[in-house]
Amino acid sequence: MEDFDPNAPIDMDHLKTWIGETQEKADLIGPYPVRALNATLDHDLPEPATGDVLPPAAHWLYFLETPLRSTLAVDGHAKKGGFLPPVPLPRRMWAGGRIWFPGDLKVGDEAKRLSTVKDVTYKEGKSGRLVFVLVEHRVQVDGKDVIVEEHDIVYRDPADPNAPAPAPKAGPEGAVWEEKVDPDAVMLFRYSALTFNGHLIHYDREFCRDHEGYPDLIIHGPLIATLLMGLGSREMAAQGKRMTRFAYRAVRPSFTDGRAMTFAGKPGNDGKTADLWALDQDGWLAMQADADFEEA
Repeated sequence: MEDFDPNAPIDMDHLKTWIGETQEKADLIGPYPVRALNATLDHDLPEPATGDVLPPAAHWLYFLETPLRSTLAVDGHAKKGGFLPPVPLPRRMWAGGRIWFPGDLKVGDEAKRLSTVKDVTYKEGKSGRLVFVLVEHRVQVDGKDVIVEEHDIVYRDPADPNAPAPAPKAGPEGAVWEEKVDPDAVMLFRYSALTFNGHLIHYDREFCRDHEGYPDLIIHGPLIATLLMGLGSREMAAQGKRMTRFAYRAVRPSFTDGRAMTFAGKPGNDGKTADLWALDQDGWLAMQADADFEEA
């Protein structure tokens, strides 16, 4: 990877000076991104109208970063620095997060997002060095929080071709809900476009294999989370419930290979919670989540 020195130390004292950094963005919640997301997920739904509540995870289609193409890094991502700390590790991914829905974000809303870097931490794992950045987002309408999110970003060392693959994990048992989805190259390309994400790992196979050491295109973490949130919210909506919290953790990267992933879940005995999980094409756990619900 260009400009990466594997022997350079990571100056955590410097990176921690980003804690407390803030950013504010405003956006008009228009209908097109929701319509395009429905089409991308192959959901034949009515045209979004003013006043319609956004489905869970659709807020990721707004408040987007729009860096000039000439300012992008070699991987198609925005160069490091600015709001987020300049972590000197080449691979970055969504590690997981927690989202609360104290209100409803609706088509037609004039909203703003207040973002704050809450923490920067260093860990070492079997795959090498890891730096985690915790970012809080508060989406507000008329000064009131409608979405509160904690987003975990992980920066990693390059893949070591000689390192043994991490042991896969089996998913939970007892699924009550289940659907098969093939996140093919077209879906990944469309989702990248919807989120203005130029990261080559999602649509350039040669880059994935030759530069990042992955076997194929990587399925976006937020896309997998979107499909899980959609499954849980649809199933619980049939019982008159709305999602109030969703927590998810990426367990294993998933890649396109022409086969379907499995999205599954089961409601809790209390009628207010649910466990959700995604299995990759070989049946191994890719993402695990849990959610809370209340009467709609």
